Amino acid sequence: MKFSVVIPLYNKARYICCTVQSVLDQSFSDIEVIVVDDGSSDGGADLVNAMNDPRIRVVHQTNAGVSAARNLGIDLARGEWVAFLDADDWHHPEHLACLVDAQAAWPEADAVGTDFLMMDDAAGEWPPYWPTFNEIPKIELITDLPRRWMAGPSLCSSSVAVRSTRLQTMQPCFPVDEAQAEDLDFWFRLAEQTPIALAHAPRVAYRTAVDDSLTTLSNTLEVPPSFERMQARALSGALTPAQRDSTLWFIAQHKLTLARLSLSGGKRLQGLKWLIRGHRAASGKRWWMTAAMACFLPQVLIAQWEKWRTSRKLFHTDIPDAGS
Repeated sequence: MKFSVVIPLYNKARYICCTVQSVLDQSFSDIEVIVVDDGSSDGGADLVNAMNDPRIRVVHQTNAGVSAARNLGIDLARGEWVAFLDADDWHHPEHLACLVDAQAAWPEADAVGTDFLMMDDAAGEWPPYWPTFNEIPKIELITDLPRRWMAGPSLCSSSVAVRSTRLQTMQPCFPVDEAQAEDLDFWFRLAEQTPIALAHAPRVAYRTAVDDSLTTLSNTLEVPPSFERMQARALSGALTPAQRDSTLWFIAQHKLTLARLSLSGGKRLQGLKWLIRGHRAASGKRWWMTAAMACFLPQVLIAQWEKWRTSRKLFHTDIPDAGS
């Protein structure tokens, strides 16, 4: 078969049938669906079993987190490609077909993805209203994910598929026992090994306001372990010079974010320390804007600026775009 779609499930009974059905309704039908129940207590796995479709497999594990669930799904996958879908998100009926087109356009890429819509669970209908496009979508080849990530929305955990043979060489793909940026850890390690073909058509709805979703976690004023590992790889000589420079620049951008969060919280000295630690980004205007904030702006104005910036972000990560 072409695709194994891996869905980690933990207490999302309210959404899971809608999510699974979005895969069963794909126009590209050469699929299997692997739902990994991560010790749920709300009966969501029973609801999936009741759908009674031979393409669905439900497996159970003791609660170990979303990363362990994804890794188990990868081990069980029989498809040539593994696509990922969170239990509260939704695939457009043409999502997998669009991924096939991306594969055909860039056969050297072992990872493919599509654009996605940000959907607020508290507003609007679900499933979402999909915009229609008459043109064939442009397919971008991403060869420098750190800089591409900072330029604008690119990947989310429900929009990507990866060649199974590539995944098997990277297992465990997702770091277990980490609750911050655990998916980014994998995307950036993957991008160090293969280009990523991205189809510019919104074929995934990404839900942003669900209890226990990673997107509702508050920013913490520290560098996530996954970013520390990225930095270690860059400094170890394991990456090409271009990859090293992009990775260190990207991590410096995160330190600028920590500087701004510190400043907006009234911790000016801490903000200055993070600014200095982000010196690798000093060639860009964002570093200098942050320095000006630290030196001249009162805390209340910085907090208002950051609140406005957050409201404009199209994809929630701990890192705003590099432009401001």
